[in-house]
Amino acid sequence: MAVRSVAAPPTPWSKNLAEPKIHDTAYVHSFSNIIGDVHIGSNVMIAPGTSIRADEGTPFHIGQQSNIQDGVVIHGLEQGRVTGDDNNSYSVWVGKNTSLTHMALIHGPAYVGDDCFIGFRSTVFNARVGNGCIVMMHVLIQDVEIPPGKYIPSGAIITNQQQADRLPDVQDSDVKFATHVIGINDALRTGYRCADNIACLAPIRNEQAKNSNITQMNYSTYAGTQLSSSLADSIRNLLAQGYSVGAEYADARRFRTGSWRTCGPISSTRDSEVIAALSACMADHQGEYVRLIGIDTKAKRRVLEEIVQRPGDNGSNGNGATTHKSNGKVGQAAYQNGGSASSKLSAETVAQIRGLLAQGFKVGTEHADARRFRTSSWQSGASLQVRNESEAIAALESVMSQYPGEYVRLIGIDPKAKRRVVEELIQRPDGPVAQSAKPGATSGFKATTTGSAGSGKLTGKTIDQIRNLLSQGYKIGTEHADARRFRTGSWSSCAPIATSRESEVISALESCMTEHSGDYVRLLGIDSKAKRRVLEEIIQRP
Repeated sequence: MAVRSVAAPPTPWSKNLAEPKIHDTAYVHSFSNIIGDVHIGSNVMIAPGTSIRADEGTPFHIGQQSNIQDGVVIHGLEQGRVTGDDNNSYSVWVGKNTSLTHMALIHGPAYVGDDCFIGFRSTVFNARVGNGCIVMMHVLIQDVEIPPGKYIPSGAIITNQQQADRLPDVQDSDVKFATHVIGINDALRTGYRCADNIACLAPIRNEQAKNSNITQMNYSTYAGTQLSSSLADSIRNLLAQGYSVGAEYADARRFRTGSWRTCGPISSTRDSEVIAALSACMADHQGEYVRLIGIDTKAKRRVLEEIVQRPGDNGSNGNGATTHKSNGKVGQAAYQNGGSASSKLSAETVAQIRGLLAQGFKVGTEHADARRFRTSSWQSGASLQVRNESEAIAALESVMSQYPGEYVRLIGIDPKAKRRVVEELIQRPDGPVAQSAKPGATSGFKATTTGSAGSGKLTGKTIDQIRNLLSQGYKIGTEHADARRFRTGSWSSCAPIATSRESEVISALESCMTEHSGDYVRLLGIDSKAKRRVLEEIIQRP
């Protein structure tokens, strides 16, 4: 199918009739529109439904190895330009190895640097986004310059330079995630180009026909330890992308400390033989945890860690296996719209765990019986040495099972700053804390909210969190404690905040912080209907 690319229309401000310049190695889907002076570099992937119109603001540049996903719109105002990396003027510049994901809007004058990730439905207008930035979903960036290497959380509105300058740095896991997305889209580009070429498809179809009977036979041979169809698909996809596959196992004690042991090496690249080897590992280690490993041998890194067997699985059939795929990337799980297979944790808590791990935070637990809960005398649970979402979920559920009839709370810890960023109740004596009944409600705690207040002033992130709590109908409260009471968890309440007006709530919080300037102060989010706390976050320290 022919690419839909046309010359720029004659207008009062331009009659150059410039046409797109598309590198031979790029793939531009026929259901996308490319208009005017647009330069598309080598190995670029342009997905269906994109609109790249250099008919008002012009020209546009899209650097090599970048991917422009479904529904992305790139346009520009007639006035206003940015300076590209080649020192020429552009309405829109998109650098190398950058992902503009589904429904994003880049409106010139705009500059997006190399190795960036722009999340779903995010907007960049009259702004510069530096190299290596990770912009998550539903973000607005306008009239600012984002320094290189910054992380912008979902839902953020960045419209002044002060907000931009205090953004957190990206973590290694974020960088790996962005690199992974580039690799996936490069594989898609190659695949789509092959799909348009009969000569390329013919040998693949012949190989499929030759192996179909053998594959079916092998799948039935291992029905005694039958893997779920989704797991078989995961193995098939890993092998198709040239990755190696391995397996690891751990008993309950080693699982809690993250001390996995390797099953025998799997050197084959045939899916039937890999499935057989994985099934054999599961059979050899019944009653233990087994996980599937996907390995990028060129980059010498793991691209997938997925638990496929737990001690409670009957027959180790893989049907009860979790489907949390992770290589340490929060962004990847969000990108895949992954859900939780947890029967105890709410989807909100799972999303929060994903966010904590993605930012490099540690996860821990505390528990308390009814008496200790009333006095805030929590006891620490077992240390959770986990590296991905599925392990964290399993470890948390193990703690919840270990302390039935007690309160259990999730702890998020910033190991660099040696402080807590999250404290959230996940179990009460009558059972796990249910997911919020409010449509579209998000977790009361946000792992990306790590700022603390200083000099009696709230950070922009804390203000955003207050706004989110009020929008969900929650009440706001505050507590304070001196150093001695803080160590024993004996907090005292500040004056109650009866208002739901954002400005009045902020004023009341700052008043409490000023009144107790030498104490710890924490923000409370309260679900008055369920009579429970949805958030406890320290916003001031001595």
